[in-house]
Amino acid sequence: MDFSEPHFADPAWLWLAVLGPTALIGLQWYARRARRRQVEQLASTRFLASLLRSVSPARRRLKQVLLILAVAGIGITLARPQWGLLPEAVQTASGDIIFLLDASRSMLAEDLRPSRLDRAKLAMLDFLQTHPGGRVGLVVFAGQAFLQCPLTFDHEAFRESLLAVDAGTIPVGGTDLGRALNEALHAVENPEDPQTMILISDGEDLAQAGVEIAGKLADQGIVLHTVGVGTIGGSEIRILNDQGQPDFVRDEAGRLVRTHLQEDTLRQMAALTGGTYQPLGGLGQGLVDIQLQMERSRAGDTRPASGAGVDRFHAPLALVMLLLVAESLIGTRRSQATEGGRQ
Repeated sequence: MDFSEPHFADPAWLWLAVLGPTALIGLQWYARRARRRQVEQLASTRFLASLLRSVSPARRRLKQVLLILAVAGIGITLARPQWGLLPEAVQTASGDIIFLLDASRSMLAEDLRPSRLDRAKLAMLDFLQTHPGGRVGLVVFAGQAFLQCPLTFDHEAFRESLLAVDAGTIPVGGTDLGRALNEALHAVENPEDPQTMILISDGEDLAQAGVEIAGKLADQGIVLHTVGVGTIGGSEIRILNDQGQPDFVRDEAGRLVRTHLQEDTLRQMAALTGGTYQPLGGLGQGLVDIQLQMERSRAGDTRPASGAGVDRFHAPLALVMLLLVAESLIGTRRSQATEGGRQ
């Protein structure tokens, strides 16, 4: 048993452990005087010895001592004695997680089924089901960025916000990873606390500011994990045209636009902040791997939490109950054998 850091959680109750027995001693002294006066009124002094022969002063004093100790024990119990410390994990990253989800048109590519965007959303929903707690937030971006869901403990609200995301959520086309990171920075409520961000994208960065802003995140102690969505081989981008018919995105020359997963940018951004990069994969395993990495990081740094004492009031409480039971079982009369020996 750990006996370190002995203290009382509510020391104000220790007054009861002192004043209670003192008051009880006074009451017992007064009661003894009152009993003596009552007996003297019933009989003369010479008959008192014979009348009180069966009463055991020693037993009466023992009962009184047990009551005094029980009252003192009640005060100690209410003061909540504590010793030892509860181990508490000190996380290297905050329980708050901000997701940054790419909703540009390139995320409509179908090299991951049913599409890059849909596969990313499904993986995030799976992450949410196994996330042990903490707040989650969502930033959606393309050519601009928007805080779709502020940090919240309401995972159902986050889920509804995520399901509402599509390629039309951000009206400005293109992909600007730097703008997404800046928007996520604005969502951070306490910059002094460690923060974790998870960027889910195919890696296209037309503004080419993602690596630079990632360096600023590193300066603020923010860990950025990145998840690459798509395949190296890439795919055409299927959309609905003005007539509502399925069609492919074409460039100005009429050629089909083919989008590829660009891992280098995502790797650099994660490495700058001490995070990890994982390709999402067809079943969302990449996000699972990042979640496991985050859990290992949190579990790897544990120390006793200051002031997190272990309640030990059970011991004085058990002693109080034992004293009260013993006091109730002890009578004030001498045993028959003792009385017979005196006769």
